[in-house]
Amino acid sequence: MAEDLDVDRVDESAESDDQSEAGSASSYAYARALGARLRDIRKQQHLSLHAVERKSGGRWKAVVVGSYERGDRAVSVRRFAELAEFYHVPVGELLPPETVQVPAGAAPLHHIVINLDRLRHVVDAQVEPLKRFVAAIQRQRDDYSNQVLSLRGEDLRSLSIIYDTTLHGMSDLLVRWQVLAPQSLILDSE
Repeated sequence: MAEDLDVDRVDESAESDDQSEAGSASSYAYARALGARLRDIRKQQHLSLHAVERKSGGRWKAVVVGSYERGDRAVSVRRFAELAEFYHVPVGELLPPETVQVPAGAAPLHHIVINLDRLRHVVDAQVEPLKRFVAAIQRQRDDYSNQVLSLRGEDLRSLSIIYDTTLHGMSDLLVRWQVLAPQSLILDSE
């Protein structure tokens, strides 16, 4: 019987490793697509990586922007929005097109954290289902005291169904509504 339990643990571990590898592969594919989009925007503005560093007064280091463009480094939502502001483009313009091939079940956003105060202040009828969904999660978790709420991968999938969009489309909506907390990450670099 002990051997049976060990076999089950090995099988569960192997499945977990397979899922981690698939998630890493999809994150890497998205990171590469995101990086290509960042590079395209920079080149459209006729800027080299060193010109970005000079123009930003050193705020954006050439090596950091280059690592974002190669997909080697994760970028927080806050930094992503700041980069969009630096390039004078809407945040959505920096996101890769939805035709990017990312395996099913891979979320373009990793570690999704909703800023509840920002969410309360969004005035857009399209946000109402998100507000109801977040309130339901708060009730389910009995969590009313925090200023932020972490969403799980299944939550993003549920939201994408509610909004009749893709995972990428849902991520884009969350970015556009500016309801993500700074600790949210657009992609996972691991």
